[in-house]
Amino acid sequence: MRGRQRVASREQIHGHDKDESLASVRVPNAKPCWRRSLRHVLVASLSSFLYGYHIGVVNETLESISIDLSFSGNTMAEGLVVSICLGGAFVGSLFSGWIADGVGRRRSFQLCALPMIIGAGMSATAKTLWGMLLGRLFVGTGIGLGPPIVALYVAEVSPPAVRGAFGALTQIATCLGLMGALFIGIPAKDIVGWWRICFWVSIIPATILALFMEICAESPHWLFKRGRTIEAEAEFEKLLGGVHVKPAITELSKSDRGDGSDTVNLSELIYGRHFRVMFIGSTLFALQQLSGINAVFYFSSTVFESFGVPSDIANTCVGVCNLLGSVVAMILMDKLGRKVLLLGSFLGMALAMGLQVIAASSFASGFGAMYVSVGGMLLFVLSFALGAGPVPCLIISEILPGHIRAKAMAICLAVHWVINFFVGLFFLRLLELIGAQLLYSIFGSFCLIAVIFVKKYILETKGKSLQEIEIVLLAQEAN
Repeated sequence: MRGRQRVASREQIHGHDKDESLASVRVPNAKPCWRRSLRHVLVASLSSFLYGYHIGVVNETLESISIDLSFSGNTMAEGLVVSICLGGAFVGSLFSGWIADGVGRRRSFQLCALPMIIGAGMSATAKTLWGMLLGRLFVGTGIGLGPPIVALYVAEVSPPAVRGAFGALTQIATCLGLMGALFIGIPAKDIVGWWRICFWVSIIPATILALFMEICAESPHWLFKRGRTIEAEAEFEKLLGGVHVKPAITELSKSDRGDGSDTVNLSELIYGRHFRVMFIGSTLFALQQLSGINAVFYFSSTVFESFGVPSDIANTCVGVCNLLGSVVAMILMDKLGRKVLLLGSFLGMALAMGLQVIAASSFASGFGAMYVSVGGMLLFVLSFALGAGPVPCLIISEILPGHIRAKAMAICLAVHWVINFFVGLFFLRLLELIGAQLLYSIFGSFCLIAVIFVKKYILETKGKSLQEIEIVLLAQEAN
């Protein structure tokens, strides 16, 4: 009996060891469940929703605001109400990397929400133009903090297999914010003081972001870099599941030392050993803005109205195309890859600008010009949303080395805000000076330059871990 028991127990032990060895073979090949990290990404995406909302909130309400605050007809004042947000965003973006590295990604989201809550309240209760401008400036700093931090967070908490889809999810949130602002602003022309409600409403998602971030996961990459390895393992378990913790930590240790060292000189980023990756990131953002996308977003209503199309219909059409393209991008991002979507997107945008040039020429007239121009504009927005919109933030957060990711992202996005500001500022003036044909030709040329740049410099990151991408880039730099 005892012998039989001993034999049986040995068989059980050997069987158990065999199961464990099989499990150890299977686990590395198994993909982490994306549902674990989805809820954390959804909460982070509220910052993208708020970004879209505050960019669009003055679109339908500006006329009512100018009447109530006694600056109606003053185009400079109206322009300031719209663009002062961009100035605040530049400042917020510039410091976002140092904030994200200093207090962590979660606390950075909460700091991002704070000026949006304060600024929205100041705007809603403004009695003068200066009160409105100060409120919009506060909101702008929060807007500037949001995009680089959400890009960092999504890149660092998402499983590689769905990181592209999760990155596109933030673009969808931005589209929903824009559409939400336009929809809520519709009654502003008919109901006195409704514009104040539009600003009060934005406090709700900002408060939810600040509160829910308290229970979301911190970035394991940031924790590991600070030397808090045990906490990083706990966050990886929360995001990926227990069986994936050790492989994730092992891979993370290949590139990040985990010694808390995050000191990097500005000179290293701008013209030092990280110049190449900074050049790629900054140039991609610059080309994104020089394509003319924000001129289309800011002034699409003007183009539509010149053909007799009401602004609410115009804004709805642009919003639907933007949302549709973003949803398709989310589906295709991890199947076709980032580089393919970028190439197709910029080519589509160049074609759309070609249609705008034809519409502005003598070859088209009357209804023909209207259909070509409106069709070209909608194609432009759709093409942008398929790649040039969601991909740059995602791919730059992927290709930047871990120890400089936050600060480098901040500088790249600062370039984005500067060019965004000048495109918005000079678009109408250039339209008057050089005409639609030449201006749209310039935008189309930048789209074609972007195609060449992507083909030459952009690395495909689909399905790769952040550490694998970093190792490939280091090898390229060495060569």
